[in-house]
Amino acid sequence: MFSQTVEYALRAVVHLAHQSPTARTTDQIAEATLVPKAYLSKVLQNLNRHGIVNSQRGVHGGMTLAKLPSELTILEVVNAVEPIGRIHTCPLGLISHGVKLCPLHKRLDDALATVEAAFSNTTLAEVLAEPTTSIPLCEFPLAAVNT
Repeated sequence: MFSQTVEYALRAVVHLAHQSPTARTTDQIAEATLVPKAYLSKVLQNLNRHGIVNSQRGVHGGMTLAKLPSELTILEVVNAVEPIGRIHTCPLGLISHGVKLCPLHKRLDDALATVEAAFSNTTLAEVLAEPTTSIPLCEFPLAAVNT
């Protein structure tokens, strides 16, 4: 349902949240998240343009989160790279439908609205704090993994 671009953006912000406040280079993020560097660079540019990450040049430069994980929603990250496309008018262009969606497209839009609501009500901090026994892709503090 979600593109690789969305997946890569989420991996990057999770990694940056765990490294905060230390800036991480594109190379470091790519290595830790298993995202191709060239692709990641474009994703990070989008995240920077949308105020999700900050970019700092120089010796101690790199990327950091622009917001605290408790203030950053999953929806903000998703919408920065590939907004959820709600259905507002008939996708078939049927004039008779106009803005009144048929039952199929209404249900599809309802599903998109549910995902949008879930992501808008979920902060990065909540995701990171959720107990798990899964070994994460990114390095987490060992105590957080075992809780």
